[in-house]
Amino acid sequence: MNVLSLFSGIGGLDLGLERAGMTVVGQVEIDELCRRILVRHWPEVPQHDDVRTCPQWWGSEPRPGVDVVAGGFPCQPFSIAGSRSGTTDERWGWPWMADVIRLVRPRYVIVENVAALLTARRAFGMVLTDLATLGFDADWGVLPACALGAPHTRDRLFLVAYPHRRHGHPRLGPHPHRPHPIPNFHDRARAWRDRVITALETSRGDDRDLDGAASQLVAAGGNAVVPHVADYIARLITTTAHPHYAP
Repeated sequence: MNVLSLFSGIGGLDLGLERAGMTVVGQVEIDELCRRILVRHWPEVPQHDDVRTCPQWWGSEPRPGVDVVAGGFPCQPFSIAGSRSGTTDERWGWPWMADVIRLVRPRYVIVENVAALLTARRAFGMVLTDLATLGFDADWGVLPACALGAPHTRDRLFLVAYPHRRHGHPRLGPHPHRPHPIPNFHDRARAWRDRVITALETSRGDDRDLDGAASQLVAAGGNAVVPHVADYIARLITTTAHPHYAP
């Protein structure tokens, strides 16, 4: 299944989808540092720098068919760590993602964002309304990264949209094999935090501190989707679309 990745970041979502057997055929990311990382790991994949002009870019030459449009538009309009300005925030990116979906007509859509998007009724209502207008039903749930083995909680909303009237569709919920936080969760989370702090402290005073690259890399990693979670979501889709599929 071919994936067009939007708001790609450093490719955490893309990596998980590919681990489940999907193929990334295009990536769109506005941050220059993240694009350099994408080019390093996906050198053959066409890349673009702005979701807002993605329809023109994608339609400018022959492209492969797209089965899945996937992405997590900026979370700052809804995150407790952001401005929480909702749909009035200039970073409200769902309309740009909807424009791409309207152009490429995928079979599935994967949306990732902070769990707080669920309580932003106007914004989440716009997402569901636009998807319905485009011919999709949707299922969604909040999935913590620790349910898939990560050493931190990281609750994230995942929505999977699929064609209307489909018999059988992905059901999002707790991971069937690991529904509870992993053993030694707090110790592992503390160790991860200490590693990040140490990396930042040791970078101070060297060349990386001058241009902020170390902090940028930590921020990029913090924004990324945990690949294990993306893998799980992708397998829900592939096993639903192809019941005998075994990547």
